[in-house]
Amino acid sequence: MTQLITRAELSAAIAAGEVTVVDALGGSYYEQQHLPGAVALVEADVHARAAELLPDRAAAIVTYCSNEACPNSERVATALTGLGYTNVRKYREGIQDWVAAGLPVESALPVESALPVR
Repeated sequence: MTQLITRAELSAAIAAGEVTVVDALGGSYYEQQHLPGAVALVEADVHARAAELLPDRAAAIVTYCSNEACPNSERVATALTGLGYTNVRKYREGIQDWVAAGLPVESALPVESALPVR
C-alpha cells in the first residue's frame, strides 16, 4: 500500500511547490475541478504518459481521486511505483475532503464570454 499524506501536509507541499499532484480521476472530473496544479493521469494511461508528465522519477508525487472509497489513486500510485518512481504518496481522502475543507480548486472548463450572446 502506498504511503499516505494528510490534507495539511499536501496543502503545505503544494504551497511550497514541492510536489507534483496527480488527479487519478481524469476526464470530465478533472475538467470540472482538481487540486491546484494537478495533472490528470488515469491508470490506463500511466505507462504511455508518465514519462512525459512526470519526467523526474525521484520527485515527490501525490495521487488522489474522489474519496477514501475510490481505488483510482492507489492504482495510479502502484503503477507509478512499478515504473520506478520512488517518492509516491496518496491523499486517501481525495478531492471531496479538500473541497469540504474550503481549500481552492482549479477548473479546466472554458471560461464563458462575458459578452452577451446575440
